[in-house]
Amino acid sequence: MAKVIQPTEWDSEVVQSEVPVLVDVFGTYCAPCRALAPTIDKLATEFEGRAKVVKLDVEADRELAGKLHLSAVPTVLAFRDGKEVGRIVGLRSEGAYRELLGV
Repeated sequence: MAKVIQPTEWDSEVVQSEVPVLVDVFGTYCAPCRALAPTIDKLATEFEGRAKVVKLDVEADRELAGKLHLSAVPTVLAFRDGKEVGRIVGLRSEGAYRELLGV
């Protein structure tokens, strides 16, 4: 299951991660976000040890959401070496998220 991180954990969980990170930015009010949740949890289990898959509630920190230049939720971001290397906005197939993670 994907860990829900707090904004205070952003640097330690994402920026400083030694493995690739997939971040699901979601809203509790968002139906597509709820539909995506099982896929994100499946990927978290499958890639455990090779990559991190985490979730971030967009409502938890509007400032961080602004820094990430989010236009809508769900937005799934991929990070390597602390830098964003890709993103998907909206609900897509499981394969699209696998490709984005690239592990």
